[in-house]
Amino acid sequence: DGCIKAVGQADVIRNQFSEATFERIIDCSGKCVLPGLVDAHTHPVWAGDRVHEFAMKLAGASYMEIHQAGGGIHFTVEHTRKATEDELFMTFQQRLERMLRAGSTLVECKSGYGLNLETELKMLRVIERARKSMDIGISSTYCGAHAVPRGKTATEATDDIINNHLPKLKELKLSGEIHVNNIDVFCEKGVFDLESTRRILEAGKDIGLQINFHGDELHPMKSAELGAELGARAISHLEEVSDEGIVAMARAKCAAVLLPTTAYMLRLKQPQARKMLEEGVIVALGSDFNPNAYCFSMPMVMHLACVNMKMSMNEALAAATINAAYALGKSDTHGSLEVGKQGDLLIINSSRWEHLIYQFGGHEALINYVIVKGKVIYENERCETMSSY
Repeated sequence: DGCIKAVGQADVIRNQFSEATFERIIDCSGKCVLPGLVDAHTHPVWAGDRVHEFAMKLAGASYMEIHQAGGGIHFTVEHTRKATEDELFMTFQQRLERMLRAGSTLVECKSGYGLNLETELKMLRVIERARKSMDIGISSTYCGAHAVPRGKTATEATDDIINNHLPKLKELKLSGEIHVNNIDVFCEKGVFDLESTRRILEAGKDIGLQINFHGDELHPMKSAELGAELGARAISHLEEVSDEGIVAMARAKCAAVLLPTTAYMLRLKQPQARKMLEEGVIVALGSDFNPNAYCFSMPMVMHLACVNMKMSMNEALAAATINAAYALGKSDTHGSLEVGKQGDLLIINSSRWEHLIYQFGGHEALINYVIVKGKVIYENERCETMSSY
């Protein structure tokens, strides 16, 4: 049934299953078995890359300056609106396959480059298609409040989402046409303020969506305090979170999804992972894969978390497995190797699992097998001929 039947010492397992026959046996001598990685925050459905903006950033332009010059989210929105559902699905599928080869077996996927009902639904249909047709696990997020659409005020955009988007989403959820797990809002100065964010998140919660939103990234907004009050499952970014917000999140068992790639690429202040861990916050990691932070690899995210956010390798592994699964409301089935949980695992071509973090960018020769629901879905031939050292 795709779930783990037993975990233990080799000889005990051998005795327990002495009568059983197996379709396939993999010899893992000298290798490591880890839970499949969980990427708790991505924006993987879009058209129109922003490679030209990388040059602008390197020349010193800030995120908001690019946004105001017609770049950023609005540039991607324009291209995503024009793309067909098939075009979006094709590139999305390729991106998910790359994530899978880098060890991610469960990925959170957001809409948010439509900003109108038609395109947001198109993106969610693309995510649904992948959920049904691909082996990788998907947690789907409606992020219609990713930016304020051109020609609208934040209040008008908020009203549109509450009065038009969410009722339609509820209808499609009930008919089983689209499965959506989470609601997200970009709570930020010049985007959605605290009051608009509250209204949208509460309306999403009313139709049965988990609250999982962007907060306190570029300016301190008291997003963490709001999330804790609303019973949010997770809040992402948190580069500018307050001390009170950290304490509130710890009390509310609201996960902090930290995105070290984004802070690194945008040259932002690093999230305070150490302080959060010391206060008892459940810290998770995500790649924030999007046209602004183009990284598929959770092993690289873990490496950056250790170097730039001062996490230990054990903390980074927990943040990219069990805690990331918790942030998506899936820690009862994903994120660790336990009896009864889904059989999502990686086999690493090394006798020490730490090589997955230590070798920056080295996962292509390290990840030998990726297994989802007990089925090998990626086998890396190179691992058989290469030593991981």
